[in-house]
Amino acid sequence: MITRVKWSINDYHRMIAAGILHDRRVELLAGEIIEVSPEGPLHASRIRKIANYLRSLLNGLALISEAHPITLTDSEPEPDVAIVRLPESRYDDHHPQVEDIFWLIEISDSTLIKDLDTKQKTYAAAGINEYWVVDLNASRLTVFRQPQGKAYAVRQELSQGELSPVAFPEIAVLIEALFR
Repeated sequence: MITRVKWSINDYHRMIAAGILHDRRVELLAGEIIEVSPEGPLHASRIRKIANYLRSLLNGLALISEAHPITLTDSEPEPDVAIVRLPESRYDDHHPQVEDIFWLIEISDSTLIKDLDTKQKTYAAAGINEYWVVDLNASRLTVFRQPQGKAYAVRQELSQGELSPVAFPEIAVLIEALFR
């Protein structure tokens, strides 16, 4: 029988502070340290473009954080884009937590299965109200809303039109702009 060790947030932070994970691209998901895929130019470019687009829409309403950690109960992932509460100074001594997060976005060119499964379950279990997966290969946006346990009650797949985030119903995000 194989017994897996589940790491706590504190364990993970101690490993980072001790330099154990210094040369590794990893994140903590549901108590497990997971290696992160290398980031290609398309992925990096799309993160910047989506973040800049959202900044133009949400100017003064939210902080758009690119590929930085968030802290959940048993996870510390680094979503490609996190839309979180202002002011930015509130994160001087801790990463954004569930109550700070409006919604999260993962950009998928080679990680679609992980983003739709492992990340979706992690974010739902933590109570993240809204989660988007931008599938670059299919030019499709998958939107998850209303977390219930380790899943979301609502799942939509869109490739065109407009979408208003739950936290900002007055804002219209042009879906096609996420793929340009």
